[in-house]
Amino acid sequence: MFRSHISTAVFAVLLFGVGACTDNSAMAGNFPAEVSGADAPSGVHGRYGDAVRVGEGYARAYVLYDSQAGGVPVEIGVALDERAMNGLPGPNPHIQAMASSGHEHLDNHVYMLSLPQNGATPFKFVELDWNPGGHEPPGIYDEPHFDFHFYLVPPSEREAIVPADPEFQRKADMLPPEAQRVPHYAMAAPPGAPAPAVPLMGVHWIDVRAPELQKMFGNPGAWHPFTTTFIYGSWEGRFHFLEPMITRAYIMSKKGESLPEVRDEIIEIPVAGEVSTPGYYPAAYRIAWDAESKHYRIALTKLNWRD
Repeated sequence: MFRSHISTAVFAVLLFGVGACTDNSAMAGNFPAEVSGADAPSGVHGRYGDAVRVGEGYARAYVLYDSQAGGVPVEIGVALDERAMNGLPGPNPHIQAMASSGHEHLDNHVYMLSLPQNGATPFKFVELDWNPGGHEPPGIYDEPHFDFHFYLVPPSEREAIVPADPEFQRKADMLPPEAQRVPHYAMAAPPGAPAPAVPLMGVHWIDVRAPELQKMFGNPGAWHPFTTTFIYGSWEGRFHFLEPMITRAYIMSKKGESLPEVRDEIIEIPVAGEVSTPGYYPAAYRIAWDAESKHYRIALTKLNWRD
């Protein structure tokens, strides 16, 4: 049976003992862990990619599988230990001032996370970005935040998204077919303008209903400052990454929450009618704190097969 919701208790089992590691050699490699216990869904187990130093701690990509359903992936995410939130680079105003356009994301720190051996089709790897001073537009996303890019293409294709490519703008302007576009999402650009592409990323699509955008759209009564939002990215005619974008403060706020449904937050996301690449796609993302293992969890969850 498909299991779309993995409880915080499951996270504690998956990461039991790992949070005590203090050096990269002790944490490197995959860490399969069977889930057990009264609160754990039967048959769910996790595997982890290599540990990468972030701040004073570590980050690892992980995938949860349901062996009772043939080993299908049910969640793909990033585990950040508590120490990763400390000792992060601060903002560099000199680098931010160098930007020649609003779509360069110069003052960001990139951490490339590998998936475990079995992975989760169609995802290839995860790029974790730390933006200490945020980025454009000013007054909206200029808060310290993390970008969690879950890529559907290999790193080599991401690395080819550079302005030096003479076809850079043409590839940005190749938008996905209407059937693959997500309801209520639009490019982060004025109507009729060329598609604004971020080097090494691509074109960002935003939910026009997002609370943090409502002042810009003339609806101040529905405005709320940016804490978390969900972005789709496209390049050369197809969507090639999914991205929860979340402030550091909002992630860390989960640690102090007493209600389980707030401490382990599941946020539904709109999905397109069709996909370009068959695989397991999320219907929601999660932001969670696991008090026992002292890890934060950012994940694409409620994975379902689509072709």
